[in-house]
Amino acid sequence: MYDEKTPVLGDHLSTVPPSGKFDDRSINDERSESGSHLGKAGLTILTTTIIITGETAGVGILALPKVIVNCGWIGLFVIIACGILAGFSGIRLGSCWIILRNRYPECRGQIRDPYPLIGYYASGRAARILVSVSNQFQLVGGSTVLLLLSADNISSLFRNLAHVDVSFCIWLVVAAAFLAPVTWLGTPKDFWPVAVGAMVSTFTACVIIIVAALGDDVPTSKFNSPTPTSFFLAFGTILFAFGNTSTYPTLQVDMKEPNKFGYSVIFATIVVIAMYLPVAAVGSFVYGSRVTDSILSSLPQSSPLTYSVQILITVHLLTAFNIGLNPVLQEFEEIIRVPKDFGWKRCVLRTVIVAFILFMAESLPHFGALLSLIGGSTVTLLTFICPGWFYFRLCNQEDQGWPKIEIPLHEKVLLIATMLIGFAGGIAATISAISELASPSSFVAPCYINSNITFG
Repeated sequence: MYDEKTPVLGDHLSTVPPSGKFDDRSINDERSESGSHLGKAGLTILTTTIIITGETAGVGILALPKVIVNCGWIGLFVIIACGILAGFSGIRLGSCWIILRNRYPECRGQIRDPYPLIGYYASGRAARILVSVSNQFQLVGGSTVLLLLSADNISSLFRNLAHVDVSFCIWLVVAAAFLAPVTWLGTPKDFWPVAVGAMVSTFTACVIIIVAALGDDVPTSKFNSPTPTSFFLAFGTILFAFGNTSTYPTLQVDMKEPNKFGYSVIFATIVVIAMYLPVAAVGSFVYGSRVTDSILSSLPQSSPLTYSVQILITVHLLTAFNIGLNPVLQEFEEIIRVPKDFGWKRCVLRTVIVAFILFMAESLPHFGALLSLIGGSTVTLLTFICPGWFYFRLCNQEDQGWPKIEIPLHEKVLLIATMLIGFAGGIAATISAISELASPSSFVAPCYINSNITFG
């Protein structure tokens, strides 16, 4: 039996051919001869790290102070633990893609639906459908939240700075119209510079949020006692804050050296946690039970610092929209056979999808519970459960002469623990979120019924 000792990063993690030897350069050579879709334009470790960081940090930063209030100071440790587990799952999901590249030549080109493909080769057609539907629900839902936050920030800025009082619902339409042409860009390698702006704007906003909160003259505030419902709502939001693992395979496909994807995940996870913790701690400490779902609404509303944060976060939200939505766009294009080259079919399809997201935003302008619902359901599945399960399945496949990959005991324990935590926490968070959304106090009339509603 072949016994491969797998390093943490999975640089050489693969199911090697029956010969027992594998050289990833052979893949690169084959792809060069057949016309690689990347060439010198492929993503590097640094650019992939920037994209992951820019996509992940943003919405989570705004919501985490409320999380700490809902579950107490233990929430800071939950943030760290979820970040580490999500990062580890992301690394192992990348390992799954390397296994597929080594086994199947058809997985070495420009693949538009890599995560569902991993599910298919690991567990069959049902797994592929499950991943595809969950991925679309998560990323479309996440993009809806980004659109909601963008419109709210724009509305607030124009109202406070230019004294232009336009309905939040109208700004949703304006933001969607602006974002639609941006989505016409092909794959992450075509728009990675946008992620630089997303990451820099978020980091700067974090610093300003901390300064603004510490300088806010508010009475000393206390936390309300956490309840099981509030704790699991908070847990779902934390899961959402690290819930971009489903986009990782799309990024890995665009890398020059996909086998080094693990390094990007580690670096990005460290940076994201380093941004999350100070904002979560300071925001909850200063405002306590008075903190809102979005920390922006708790900061001094007439302060130049608050306006600066709103502008920076809006830049992040608008740039991150396309990064997060891109895997869904590519998958739909694969389903209906849209050509991979730029053309009118791509533009029409992607515009229609953005229009659907706009409809969702106009219909569900409730921010907090929506985050928890997405985080507790699809994020736990795609970030904490599927990567470990698929990895186990692929490592144990021997039906076509592939040698079995031996997983070290400590890694098996960590993978199983990650899946169990994700499963248990996901169910509890989903039930809590549905209960919150179903309560009469949470109902907000859609924009097409009441165009003067406020965001929340």
